Amino acid sequence: MKTALIRLSLVENVNDFVNIVNAYPFDMDLRAGRHVVDAKSILGIFSLDLSKPITLEIYSEDCEELLKDIRPFLAQ
Repeated sequence: MKTALIRLSLVENVNDFVNIVNAYPFDMDLRAGRHVVDAKSILGIFSLDLSKPITLEIYSEDCEELLKDIRPFLAQ
């Protein structure tokens, strides 16, 4: 499993992010505090506090291409 901090501050960012992660076959979750949602779920993402960076948990070791694709959303 790999993790990355992301920031999704605009509605357009959420839509773009979900479109990107849905192109990958492995499971991903977003964690904000004790709340965990499916990273491929628009409704789930909107239930989180988007004012702070969110932890993306990627359940694959071979995710370098995904990390390149979501680079604009990385909070690092």
